[in-house]
Amino acid sequence: MGTAMKHVGIKQAREILPELVHRAEAGEEIVITRQGKAVARLVGAPRAPKALPALREFRRSLGQQGTPAAQLVREERNAR
Repeated sequence: MGTAMKHVGIKQAREILPELVHRAEAGEEIVITRQGKAVARLVGAPRAPKALPALREFRRSLGQQGTPAAQLVREERNAR
């Protein structure tokens, strides 16, 4: 999926900067021009990755759902 790119003159960019920032956050790339030449590019900042659970919490969550692996192996072996 490509992002749309818009060229905006530096004078206009000063007047509508909040709108340009909002559009950049939404994924649009804005190229700022001076006298028709590109001088800067406004893009949204990368989003921080979702925090991982604490290791202790993660370990407690393991094995709480479903059938234990050892039991599944025994059942499979006994079925042969």
